[in-house]
Amino acid sequence: MNKTIQLQDLGTKDFKETWDYQEQLFKGILDTKIKNRREAAGLETDNFFLFVEHPHVYTLGKSGDMSNLLLNEDQLKAKGATFYKINRGGDITYHGPGQIVGYPILDLDNFFTDIHKYLRFLEEVIILTLDEYGIRATRSEGETGVWLDVGTPFARKICAMGVRASRWVTMHGFALNVNANLGYFDNIIPCGIRGKAVSSLNVELGVKEVDEAEVKAKILKHFSEMFEAEFRQ
Repeated sequence: MNKTIQLQDLGTKDFKETWDYQEQLFKGILDTKIKNRREAAGLETDNFFLFVEHPHVYTLGKSGDMSNLLLNEDQLKAKGATFYKINRGGDITYHGPGQIVGYPILDLDNFFTDIHKYLRFLEEVIILTLDEYGIRATRSEGETGVWLDVGTPFARKICAMGVRASRWVTMHGFALNVNANLGYFDNIIPCGIRGKAVSSLNVELGVKEVDEAEVKAKILKHFSEMFEAEFRQ
């Protein structure tokens, strides 16, 4: 089992370009697995972890409801945003500047073959990261992602998650609001859940800006511990 993960920080990159790149890496891993199965080739499968920040974009998961996007095409253009229907689970979400997006493209055969456990591990990585800032985050029953003040009238989501998996290979991942412009969430019903607010780490800390490089380092530390993996660039 290969528990080494190739880390790539893509900086700011268009959503569709990044999606296409994910698909390329995803297909490469699948092709290796198929070759191993058909030819008993015994080839090692790769694992990748992409960090990226997207320009303003809304994405709708394959089971999502189009009515959760509250903007028409002209309004999207006026806000400098794009929209894509994509092949992950979950409903609608927003990506934009000030948000750390992580895309683990893993062969779970190298770790454990349990998608439910995988999602819980992703959530735990973010929960542990936020704890380092004194933020007590948790899960919300029946709702993927990481939340604050669950069970109160002030419940709010700080990290959205949605993944795709095939033959135990994953893509897509999580989006943690760090210095996000929360006004862009007003244009959707986030994750299709009415009456739930959204927050960002800088808002919770009461500061203008949080060091995103520091947050990324903490995410990688906890990811490495949870998955017993080693990152290399």
